[in-house]
Amino acid sequence: MELAFERRGVGPPLILLHGIGHHWQAWLPVLDRLAAERDVVAVDFPGFGVSPPLPPGTPYTPEALADAVEAFCGVLGLREPHVAGNSLGGYVALELAARGVVRTATALSPAGFWNRTELAYARAVLRAARSLARELPAGRARPLAEHRIGRTLAMGLMTAHPDRLPAEAMTAATEALARAPGFDDVLDAFLWTMPPAPPKVPITIAWGERDRLLPRRQAVRAARWSGQRVRLLRGCGHLPMSDDPGLVARVILEGSSG
Repeated sequence: MELAFERRGVGPPLILLHGIGHHWQAWLPVLDRLAAERDVVAVDFPGFGVSPPLPPGTPYTPEALADAVEAFCGVLGLREPHVAGNSLGGYVALELAARGVVRTATALSPAGFWNRTELAYARAVLRAARSLARELPAGRARPLAEHRIGRTLAMGLMTAHPDRLPAEAMTAATEALARAPGFDDVLDAFLWTMPPAPPKVPITIAWGERDRLLPRRQAVRAARWSGQRVRLLRGCGHLPMSDDPGLVARVILEGSSG
């Protein structure tokens, strides 16, 4: 299927995958840093951003999103690209690594390593954020983003430093969250989402030290699952690309150097 994407840079191909309710623009803080050394393709998942929904009857599961990304890479002629993802995108990156269809995978605070209580909490937070985004009166997203207290209230659970998120980026993210037709079905699919099968290619997992959506204790489970140490992203929240672009770019470039 056709997916919306942004492509920049030269070098080995690198696919970037966003989290639930977001869009490819989540990667803007690190995009040019990565594009200096990679052929970067930041993608909107089906039913998110401006990509069309999945075909009727196709379940909105992380595995179905991985199918769509795999097919998308085939359309672009990208054979065994590197892949990096955040949250939902991190899970999909690990799923693609389990299939052996990518060269390396980097997952930033990936979904799927929660317990029941943590999953219930994450779902409640995400549903509340979606409701707030949809109920905002027309034209109110930008004033909220420009006000320091409003920015903190809206993004404090997602980023460690909401003041570092430009108002236009927050406004666009709020609008993307409000209109994503795939959001509810993917959120429901989280109820049955377990860690992927073991990876067949090298992977890197990194976790925001101050992640308030998927707390960093989940990194311990990810470490047990992967059999390797999980990197801690100091001073970063659930969306580390906004908190420390330089650190996140280094982690992705190091992870995709093989």
